[in-house]
Amino acid sequence: MKRCILVIKQWLKRLSFRTGVIVLSLCIPCYIISFAQMLLPISVGAKTALWVVFFGLAKSFQYGGLTILGVEGYRRLRAYFSRKKHDNIQ
Repeated sequence: MKRCILVIKQWLKRLSFRTGVIVLSLCIPCYIISFAQMLLPISVGAKTALWVVFFGLAKSFQYGGLTILGVEGYRRLRAYFSRKKHDNIQ
């Protein structure tokens, strides 16, 4: 099992920075859907099932995206947003 996880992790790390950003951004709609579906007029069991599915997808996209980005990609993304914030202040 540990070997399988390492193989998947190595495969994800070979994907591009852009792919990592796209996968990471997919977690946002999943988080929104996982909590917004509570407003639907459906049974509690269906709400629970939907929450588990969409919250699980959100976490999978989040961790998958972070794995693809890696430490250097995370720094690059953070620098981009801090530069954007700095440009908006001036």
